[in-house]
Amino acid sequence: MTSQMTSTVINDTPCVYIVDDDRLLRESLSSLLRSIGWRVEMFASVAEFLSYKRPEINSCLVLDVRLQGISGLDFQNQLVKSQETLPIVFMTGHGDIAMSVKAMKAGAVDFLAKPFREQDLLDAVGLALRKDAEQREANKSMTELSNRYRTLSAREQEIMAMAASGLMNKQIASEVCLSEITVKIHRSNVMKKMHAKTFAELVRMAETLKLGQKK
Repeated sequence: MTSQMTSTVINDTPCVYIVDDDRLLRESLSSLLRSIGWRVEMFASVAEFLSYKRPEINSCLVLDVRLQGISGLDFQNQLVKSQETLPIVFMTGHGDIAMSVKAMKAGAVDFLAKPFREQDLLDAVGLALRKDAEQREANKSMTELSNRYRTLSAREQEIMAMAASGLMNKQIASEVCLSEITVKIHRSNVMKKMHAKTFAELVRMAETLKLGQKK
């Protein structure tokens, strides 16, 4: 374990986590990645990495396939099962086609055979960090959308789902035993609370939230 792990300074600089049991390689990769301006944290094993409390910042994992204890591929499987979206760039000195295909199918960004070109690593890490940034933005948008949806009353949620499914105000009124005017008022409230500028936007929100027609 290196001194980077004890650092308490957190900023918005993208962070690359390196997990490899070769100390010299870890330090070499760290020097390369830091020269680009990225923050780096180094670990000799998956166990060390798991003991580190990661900050909520743009990040990715550069992971050796063959490690003492939990292997890189086994750890990837654990992350997939836990729905962890941390992008992974694999490294291996013993890679084969079957191993790389398995890793890529499970969502790895790249699979680099040692020795690899520095630029190949930089390109792979850059792509991984972009993927993580995109996923974090999508998660943020989803959280904001879900929070707005929770401000709706139960009736407004019901009417939103029905309207988004294609029912007209008159049909919705019949379904929920309300006047058409009342339905229009509820729909107007839904549009305002969901910050939907158009009905088409509201429909997209309903699709994102996976709302079904409620009867």
